Amino acid sequence: MPIEIKMPALSPTMEEGTLAKWLVKEGDTVSSGDIMAEIETDKATMEFEAVDEGMIVSISVPEGTEGVKVGTVIAVLAGEGEDASAKPAAKASAAKPAAATAPVAVAAAAPAAAPVVAPVAKGDRVIASPLAKRIAEQKGVDLKAVKGSGPGGRIVKADVEAAQPGAAPAAAPAGPVAAAQVPDFGIPYEAEKLNNVRKTIARRLTEAKQTIPHIYLTVDVRLDALLKLRGEINKALEHDGVKLSVNDLLIKALAKALIRVPKCNVSFAGNELRKYSRADISVAVAAPSGLITPIITDAAAKGVAQISTEMKALADKAREGNLMPHEYQGGTASLSNLGMFGIKQFDAVINPPQAMIMAVGAGEQRPYVVDGALSVASVMSATGSFDHRAIDGADGAQLMQAFKDLIENPLGLVA
Repeated sequence: MPIEIKMPALSPTMEEGTLAKWLVKEGDTVSSGDIMAEIETDKATMEFEAVDEGMIVSISVPEGTEGVKVGTVIAVLAGEGEDASAKPAAKASAAKPAAATAPVAVAAAAPAAAPVVAPVAKGDRVIASPLAKRIAEQKGVDLKAVKGSGPGGRIVKADVEAAQPGAAPAAAPAGPVAAAQVPDFGIPYEAEKLNNVRKTIARRLTEAKQTIPHIYLTVDVRLDALLKLRGEINKALEHDGVKLSVNDLLIKALAKALIRVPKCNVSFAGNELRKYSRADISVAVAAPSGLITPIITDAAAKGVAQISTEMKALADKAREGNLMPHEYQGGTASLSNLGMFGIKQFDAVINPPQAMIMAVGAGEQRPYVVDGALSVASVMSATGSFDHRAIDGADGAQLMQAFKDLIENPLGLVA
């Protein structure tokens, strides 16, 4: 009996995804563990492996199709010993459920004798792979000026690499442009369709602000000792190719503070409070597709050099859209650092189901009382956002004090 291959749920929050690329074609034989397709989820682009063995007799959803609901039949596999001549019947049966849940998949059932290249953009949205978007951003290439050579006119890496930076946008058809420029209250605007990551961010942050009572606590932290220690460690590790950032040390400081104040290393779960025995720190990273938070697992138990190495690798994978679910799902608390943009202080939104997030600003020279005398010191403001259902103000204050003490006496980070 033919086996229906359905759109998988590659993360707990995934409801739909983009079938970015097929790595097999009709007539190919696959075995368990073979990579069949690349699927864009709400967080990353992931590989989809075959579970069963057999021959691909039909592909119901073409590559490049967006908004494919989880559970939609995307292909049909003929099991071992089955007659591949049943392919037309299998394709017909597969086309119906695909059409019911994802209307765009109807095109897959049409004959391939008259291929039509779809426009690069749907409305005003440019269709491009995550890697192509990242390279375009680095090169300063306007994707609207690039003609896609991928499936359905999708822009791929080679298209961007061949493009010239600063190229003028290609002329778009009059119809879509007119539709996108419809004024609102007399103000011209451009409509951009939300990608899966932005939809998830919008949903989760709305949930956080509507359901979590935030309490905010701020401390000023002197950085001079931390900066001196960082310089000494980097000099010692220079031959190993390791260079610590201030953020690496802040990750370690937050993790150790959570272990020292376990009442803040918790999450609110309805009728229960979950108390965690290790500190997994989610670190906010700005990726081309939107904000994502890769996790340093058990950060309190790791050396700062290991944290630095892991963080660099995770940040690179996040920007390329290649994080695996276990690398960004979970975490017991979050760290968000906007200091590199010169932001002095801000209040971050809690990332549910976590119960706290630490927001740190830029270190700057400020007047500061040192040993009873007014002096000038490098000072950073840090603000903790706490879920008041799970963490009392006094406990949050203890965590902020522990975080401050670890940074101002940083030998505790390498002990």
